[in-house]
Amino acid sequence: MLWQNEFECESFDFEGRAATVVFPPEGTKNGKWMLHTEYFGAFPGLEIDLLRRGYHLAYLKAKERCGTDPETAAKVEFIKYVSEKYGLSKKCIPVGMSCGGLQAIKLAGMSPESVSVLYLDAPVVNFMSWPMGLGNCPIWTAEKVKQELLDAYGLTMSTFISFREHPLDKIPILIENRIPAVLVYGDSDLSVPFPENGQLVKDAYEKTDIPFASFCKPGCGHHPHGPADNAPVIEFIEKYSE
Repeated sequence: MLWQNEFECESFDFEGRAATVVFPPEGTKNGKWMLHTEYFGAFPGLEIDLLRRGYHLAYLKAKERCGTDPETAAKVEFIKYVSEKYGLSKKCIPVGMSCGGLQAIKLAGMSPESVSVLYLDAPVVNFMSWPMGLGNCPIWTAEKVKQELLDAYGLTMSTFISFREHPLDKIPILIENRIPAVLVYGDSDLSVPFPENGQLVKDAYEKTDIPFASFCKPGCGHHPHGPADNAPVIEFIEKYSE
């Protein structure tokens, strides 16, 4: 990973899951930290910039990527462990890219007191869109991808119809707890279409006075993740993180 040549890392086992903590340079540490939720090491530019500014970075490998309660609860316990062991804030900054975005939203929904600022990057927000492909999501129509979600939650297509644990169902909790959020997306994303996913977060936040910023990348698809310019995102995170 890119940061291993620049930053000290510590890898260990946490309750049967692989975990990693990446440390900022000595003399920069500010007690704040990021939790990368999924696809650790992918598109790390924003995280590297924040590490250089004194933020720690942590990761707990999930056993599935669909944000079930057991996996979300494991992240909550990991947050407590990291904050206590390393003397960091009790609140983290979830960095959620794609399926990591749904995990970040689920985390904030289960334990809002554990979240300082949400960073959502082309997030999955609506399971009807991804992976079920019931909207304009043609890429994710493979049966094995749909089955991954159904198996994770113990559902059938019949029970999925009345399922009410989509990430979008947690948005009211984010609003109720006034969790600041920053959203990055490409307007040409066919994998996780913005109108069916990130737009739901944007619409909900823009009806409030909760700190929120969104950054569109014109002509960009699902990849690459990351802001076109890290500076305004970093400014938002530094302003509202605890």
